[in-house]
Amino acid sequence: MAKMQRLSLTFITLLLFLTACSDPIKEQIEQQIPITQQRIELLADALNNGQVRNANLIKQYAEKVKQLKPDLAPLINEFKKDATPQGPMYKALVERLNTVKNQPQMFASNKARFNELLNIYQAADPVLYSDALSDPLNVLADMSDGKLPRVNALSKAQSERANNAQDFGTGEQLVGNPSYGHWTTGSNGMSFWAWYGMYSMFGNMMGRPVYYNDWGRHRNYSYYNDYGRSRYSSPSQLKKQTKLETRTRKSFANRGQKFTSPYAKNRSGATSLSGQSKSAQKSANRFRANSSKSKYARSSRNTSRNKNASFRNSRTSTSRGFRRGK
Repeated sequence: MAKMQRLSLTFITLLLFLTACSDPIKEQIEQQIPITQQRIELLADALNNGQVRNANLIKQYAEKVKQLKPDLAPLINEFKKDATPQGPMYKALVERLNTVKNQPQMFASNKARFNELLNIYQAADPVLYSDALSDPLNVLADMSDGKLPRVNALSKAQSERANNAQDFGTGEQLVGNPSYGHWTTGSNGMSFWAWYGMYSMFGNMMGRPVYYNDWGRHRNYSYYNDYGRSRYSSPSQLKKQTKLETRTRKSFANRGQKFTSPYAKNRSGATSLSGQSKSAQKSANRFRANSSKSKYARSSRNTSRNKNASFRNSRTSTSRGFRRGK
């Protein structure tokens, strides 16, 4: 009898093992991990070899702004890192991949884990990544007080008029982007933007905190918030954003007021973006439509089709560099 029980237990264990091994999504995850890792490594090579256009412009803009405002050299040097694998955006992609590989318990399901792999894969495309770098690049442009033109975006004045937006000061394109800071709640119960490290110099330049209540209703265009949020955020970061939005909406409702999501509609301001970013915008629109139903971003329908695209074709048409003027 005991022998039969042991055999039954062995059979059940084997059955469970075979069932786990036959999980098609888990198999897809194991196949996708090295593909995504290779894409991230190729992105590092592209950054190091000067093959990412907006990364090259960041280096050029940084040197020009440093000449104009040498007192801001520590902050400008932080932006120069964005043009390398030492930048916060690149490091975030590596960290997210390590979470997928080593901490599967952080995901609600294998499907959510696989979707994150696909998001990282697309975010590491050099063309899409170059577009994402337009935010820090245009912050440098704004720091030049108009001597350097924005790239891939309307001028600040044009964008403010188009969006009826509030001026939150130099650096506002990076507000809401978890690579540069985070939303924190003060003793008064109001959430405000807290910059990381050297970026805290923006707080001094702005002269006042950026409160979520105001920013959410009156923010201007930025690539991250209008195109890249579902690609350049981890599932946990997206979840925090959703929780903050929900809490703020309830707070407004308690006062008989209405709060509309900061991401309810795209702000105007983008110019000359790549086809990958336009595709990502469609995915972002689907994400917004479904964010109330799921705590994870939806993957792009086009990602699997792009897996085998040649790295050598990773070039984009962006607006002109500063040598050609405005």
